Order: sequence, then structure tokens, then C-alpha cells
Amino acid sequence: MFALALRSIRRRPGRFLATLLSAFLGAVVIMMFNSMHDTAGQDGVDPVSSETLGTAAGVVGGYGTLLVFFAVASTLTVNVRQRAAELELLRCSGATPAQIRRMVVGEAVAVALVGAALAIGPAMLGGRALLGMFQDGGQVARSVEYSFGPIALLSGVDITLLASAGAAFLAVRRVTRGSRERAGARRILTYAALVTGAAGACSTLLLSTTDEALMAPPAYGAILLSVGFALMAPRLLKGVLDRLPLNGASGWLAVRNLRERADHIAGILVSLILFTAVSTATVTMQAVESDAVEASGLVKSVDAKNLETLNLTVVGIIAVFVCVMLVNSLYAATTYRSREFGQQRLAGATPGQVLRVVGAEGVILTLTGVFFGTVAALAGVVPFTVVRTDEVLPDPFPGVWLAMVSVSAAVTLGTSLGTARRVLRTPAVGAVTPAA
Repeated sequence: MFALALRSIRRRPGRFLATLLSAFLGAVVIMMFNSMHDTAGQDGVDPVSSETLGTAAGVVGGYGTLLVFFAVASTLTVNVRQRAAELELLRCSGATPAQIRRMVVGEAVAVALVGAALAIGPAMLGGRALLGMFQDGGQVARSVEYSFGPIALLSGVDITLLASAGAAFLAVRRVTRGSRERAGARRILTYAALVTGAAGACSTLLLSTTDEALMAPPAYGAILLSVGFALMAPRLLKGVLDRLPLNGASGWLAVRNLRERADHIAGILVSLILFTAVSTATVTMQAVESDAVEASGLVKSVDAKNLETLNLTVVGIIAVFVCVMLVNSLYAATTYRSREFGQQRLAGATPGQVLRVVGAEGVILTLTGVFFGTVAALAGVVPFTVVRTDEVLPDPFPGVWLAMVSVSAAVTLGTSLGTARRVLRTPAVGAVTPAA
């Protein structure tokens, strides 16, 4: 089956570009930050520098592992669903579900290995730039020299391969297993994430302004709540669609299309919710903390600078990954609708009308993801602000929220409309005619 996986990649390499990009970016992040462990392990590194480098590698390296898993899982899920007919043909030809799983996992591992190999050079350059940033901020001594060693290399390759294999296994497993069993497991995880997230956010009110870990409970609470909402994405979308008072042909078709494809486009909504919640909550709380320290006339400690650097770095990594996930998912989902668009045009719809439907779908998805992401973000921001400043809603929140919403809307609408416009260049008759 591994030979079949390699043959599949050679025959249609374009379908694996999204997975390759996700694996490449994940490997870059993991290697770049884990090279801080190699740098900290050198002789002569002082304890303060070593702690800063180790903390950065541990925190962001963990986030990088999760992000590469979700990014690869998102692209592979779309890939597997669009190959449903091909996989069914393999089953009819005598292949067992286990053999199909091994083929899909083999494809993911081969692509991830190439992505990890390509990531080594950029990761070394990124690691040097990261060390320089720490040194410019006074968090690491100037005498510390950069080192890219076995920890960075092995962790990058191993984590990327394992995450890709696990994501591929789960993606193909979703197609071959019953929906009832998946729904039961998803429901348990959803309730656990929502309850734990709400408890974490509320526990912030029990802390005092001087607690060093004041930002941790609301931040993790917002993250877990966003994960809970993300797991509920299909149900949330259907609930929103049932309450939308849209009129006109474009609005009616947009609601109908989204309702029928709610399960398939849930990954897009997941990305929007996670990005809005995590980025808005983290950047807002960091801005509140920085303003409070500045107002008090105190100088930021090394630990405070480390926390600020990590917060902003994590948000940057999440933004890049989510944008990649959104672009990949939207591009694949829109391209896959070429036949649907052709049928609409043969039925009398103009290209402009088709684009208006796609645009309406993008607006609905963006508003839904932003709304629930904002709810999760506020669940963390409000308790933190109450304890830290005795206010309810901090002044930086509107500006941060507007910036994150703008990014979400630009990526979602830009990708969906741009891809749809490209798909519509194909003549309608050619779009509905099966390829030879």
C-alpha cells in the first residue's frame, strides 16, 4: 500500500500541495523553537538566558505541535472527502478499509517527510532571528551563540511525521466509520471543553492583581471555550441558518447550500472561531497588562518580557496557520464545486449571480465564526480585566477585535470569491462534463 501511496502522489501531486505546505510550516515552527533547547544546552549559557530559551521552546513548541496537527488534519479531511469516489472504487476492487487507511497514511507520511526536509533551512534562519529578538530585548545575553542541533532536527521531523500520520488516520477513519459513534465522542469532548473553559475563565475572579499566573486561567479558558464551539461548528452553523432572515435568490441559495454542506465546511468555521478567540483574547490581555505596568511606573521584568514575547509570537503563529488552513480549505471546497457552478449556469444563472451566492456564503460563515469566537474571547478578557484594572471591557478591545475580524473577513471572502471567479472561467458545458 505504501507503493500505491507513492504512485498516487506522483500521478496527481497537485492534490497534496496543501498538505505539503501545512507540514512545511509546522516543521519550520517546531524546529525553529526547539533549536532554542540546543542553544540553551551549550556550555557557558547563563541561567537567565537558559530559562528564557527553554520556556520559549517548551511553550511555543507545544502550540506548534497542536497547530501542525490541526492544519494537516484540515487539509487531509478535505482531500479524503473529495476522493470518496476513488476510495470507494478501491474498496469495490477488493481493498479492505485497513489497506485504504494505510495508503492514505502512507501518502501523508511521504508528503510530511518532504515538507520536513524543506523546512530545515528556513527553520535555521528563523531560529537565528528569534535568538536575536531575545537578545535585543535583553532577555538573553549577547554572548550566547545560536545552535541548530539534534533536538531541533529530530523533534521537527518526528513530530511532523507523527502529527501527519495521526491526522491522516483520523481523516480517513471519519469516512469509514459510522456517524453515530463519531457524534458520541464529539459530544463528550465538546462538553468537556466548554465546562473546563468556563471554569478556567471564572477562576480568574478568585486571583489577585499580584498573582504571576493571572493571565493563564483566562487565556486557557478562552482557548478551551473556542475549542468547544469549534467542535459544535456544524450544529452552530445550522442554528444560525435557521434564524437568518435572508431574502432574494442569492440569500436563499446561500442558506440552502450551507445547510446541505454544513458538515463538510465545518473546518472553515473551526478556523474562524479559533483565530478570533485566541488572537483577540491574547493580544487584548497583553495590551491590558502592558498598559497597567506602564501606568504603575514599574519596569518590566525578564519574566514579563518573556511572557509578552511568547504571547505575541503564539498569536503570530496561530494567525499564519489559520490563514493557511482557511485558504487551503476554501480553495479546495470552492474548486470542488466546479460542476455545481456549471449546472447553475446551464440553468440560467449568470457568473455574477453565482459569485453573489458565494459571497453571501462567505459573509455568513465569517459572521458566524466571528460571533462565537468573540464570545469565547470575552469570556477570558472580561474576568482578567476586572481583576487587573477593575474595569469590565478594556479600551484596547475594540481596536484589536476589529483588526482580527478584518483579517478573517479578508481571507475568507478573498479566497472564496477569487477561487470561484477562477472556476467560472471554465465553460459551463466543460464544467459538467466528466473528465475522461
